[in-house]
Amino acid sequence: MAVLAPLLALLYSVPGLCRWLARPYYPLSALLATAFLLVRKVPPLCQGLPSQREDGNPCDFDWREVEILMFLSAIVMMKNRRSITVEQHVGNIFMFSKVANAILFFRLDIRMGLLYLTLCIVFLMTCKPPLYMGPEYIKYFSDKTIDEELERDKRVTWIVEFFANWSSECQSFAPIFADLSLKYNCSGLHFGKVDVGRYTDVSTRYKVSTSPLTKQLPTLILFQGGTETMRRPQIDKKGRAVSWTFSEENVIREFNLNELYQRAKKQPKPREEGPEEPPAAQPPLPGETKKDK
Repeated sequence: MAVLAPLLALLYSVPGLCRWLARPYYPLSALLATAFLLVRKVPPLCQGLPSQREDGNPCDFDWREVEILMFLSAIVMMKNRRSITVEQHVGNIFMFSKVANAILFFRLDIRMGLLYLTLCIVFLMTCKPPLYMGPEYIKYFSDKTIDEELERDKRVTWIVEFFANWSSECQSFAPIFADLSLKYNCSGLHFGKVDVGRYTDVSTRYKVSTSPLTKQLPTLILFQGGTETMRRPQIDKKGRAVSWTFSEENVIREFNLNELYQRAKKQPKPREEGPEEPPAAQPPLPGETKKDK
């Protein structure tokens, strides 16, 4: 059983790995993350590299490179303690590996460092992380429709995610929010999303920062009766976002989704308003002619 369980887990993850490999973002990120390892370890590439080892072997790490790699491993382990999904784990590994690669290449040769930095910039500009395309029950708002929809029927409770496509945290939270919408959406409880990276006036109205260093993406806001009653992450008195983990369990507990769902599903569906029909003509009374009427 000790051997069978990991083997079954590996077989179960094969379809997901194949989907990852089919997207250019992940193979290219893995190549950039292991670039220094390949340059330092592959004999045809490492023969002419400088080395600070006592034996002068150019195809092995020197003591300073080992220190940098150990420091990278410690940072990745600390960051991944708060990661929820596999995408977050992999994203942290890729991001910090690229930073370490840039430092190692600049230390080795400034020309190699500039070349690697250029490749990373080109990759960042041309290859975007794949967006979640799975099933969901979410309504997407624009800057003109969000206020109209929240005011349309104040009996409906809304949970709206304010996100940006460039945010890795938003991309990691997308499948979690989609799964919550499939489980809890009903006539009185709806889920919505608005891209504040695209509609900047929405971010201003609802006080959601879109700075590249912000900790407010994603932001979940609960609207009841058309007004905001709760948001996560919270904002302290200094205007800074309080750290909060966007896991499915935390969202269910903090927003009390089970109780909201039980109350909301008892609410009758809003009746669609249509054109009023003219009253039917009454038949004439017995013995009454049309002229008499």
